Amino acid sequence: MGLRGDRYFGYKADFKGQVTFFDAAAVDAVRQQFKRPDQSSGEFRRNFIVRGVDLSAWVGQRFRFQGVEFEGSEECKPCYWMDEAVAPGVEEFLKTHFRGGLRARVLSDGTLRLASRLT
Repeated sequence: MGLRGDRYFGYKADFKGQVTFFDAAAVDAVRQQFKRPDQSSGEFRRNFIVRGVDLSAWVGQRFRFQGVEFEGSEECKPCYWMDEAVAPGVEEFLKTHFRGGLRARVLSDGTLRLASRLT
């Protein structure tokens, strides 16, 4: 079903983009490239901001995150909305180097907790 409270919760059975993972390094790169040091990570509309993992390696793989099982489905391609919500040019910037994030399916039930907040 996805994440309770998320806009894609219950969207479609077996939807490949039930959740999205986003690399904190991409947030940092946007902040630096677009001179927006206070840019909120929430503006990117991704469910999980992670650091220190190669999200591209998770495509087609099953993995556990905080005890919940996921399957990486594909790169999360940024859209025009990034230019409107963050800054002009961000959509194109995130299209390189897998910076758009990872779309994934939720395979098991569980409770996810906020480990630490990336502003």
